[in-house]
Amino acid sequence: MMDFLMSNSQLLLEKSAGFLWTKQAAILDNIANAETPNYKAKVVTFEESIRSKLEEAASRPTGAGKAVRDILEDSELTVFEAQEQTRMDDNGVNITSEMTEMIRNAYQQQYVYQAINKHYAMLSKAVKGQ
Repeated sequence: MMDFLMSNSQLLLEKSAGFLWTKQAAILDNIANAETPNYKAKVVTFEESIRSKLEEAASRPTGAGKAVRDILEDSELTVFEAQEQTRMDDNGVNITSEMTEMIRNAYQQQYVYQAINKHYAMLSKAVKGQ
């Protein structure tokens, strides 16, 4: 069932919020296991997947590909283990890199939540007729 009150941009914000939440959990797991031998750092991706699907749809003739909304609804995040090892105990966690990424992710989350808030505030005003 299609939700007519949710725009493509709102759907993308919703998917982004889920991605950022999962990414934050992976970063925290990585930091917690920074001293665990043979621990493989977790990496969460979303942007690459959605970008490639949108580029693929744009390269098709008009009407031949999926609609943007279908691409957004079908997009999934991916969690995988990083392959590069940085230490002799085969632990792949770089604490400095993880802490930097955690701060970056927190700022992205803040931006996404503000954008979602603004969308619903605007929708609320429209419903109230203000």
